[in-house]
Amino acid sequence: MNGKYNASKLALSLIKDEMTIGIGSGSTVEVFLNLLGEKIKREGLKIYGIPSSYQAMLAGARNGLIITDLIDREPDLCVDGADQVDNKLNCIKGGGAALTREKILAFASKKVIILVEDSKLTDKLSMPVPVEVLPFAYGYVMRRISKICKPRLREGKGKVGPIITDNGNFILDCDFGVIEAPEEVEKELKSISGVVENGIFSSKLITGVIVGNNSSAKLLKL
Repeated sequence: MNGKYNASKLALSLIKDEMTIGIGSGSTVEVFLNLLGEKIKREGLKIYGIPSSYQAMLAGARNGLIITDLIDREPDLCVDGADQVDNKLNCIKGGGAALTREKILAFASKKVIILVEDSKLTDKLSMPVPVEVLPFAYGYVMRRISKICKPRLREGKGKVGPIITDNGNFILDCDFGVIEAPEEVEKELKSISGVVENGIFSSKLITGVIVGNNSSAKLLKL
């Protein structure tokens, strides 16, 4: 938890009064929101939040953010986590199945900051890529996507059947092995009809990555 805490604490220095932030999903973002809630109370700040998931919405509201949406506001800053970050700051996200809204928020935001523990850093992306798929298209997408990787339908824990995203879709975890060209893989996945979005976040989207360890945190930029 110290790495998440230290990364989140450094990210707090980027937050100013009256800011609108895109709220990513996951455990690291929740640590950040808890610290931000303390800052809001302590300094009397007014912070608007656009959540990427129900988890983010509830955590943001609990910590005093004014919950809004992309109709009313444009995010000054998106704060999110990642499951893996390579040495060029490309990311894989979607372990929490919120990748589609997270990517929309990233594109909509003026700046995007990713918070990770140092254990999430790697030379090259290699973990399975989450892919959100329309249930109607599941059979077709599985056949098509099996030609380029090893896909697996993500099953629920504590429920029978597949994980259902906040958008009502399925998640495939797609094993490409070591990914030499993340942008090309992202483009190929998006070209398949029935694929809503995938978990490769190009470094072109990322302003910086804050990496935390047990004693400190630092900001990485290209």
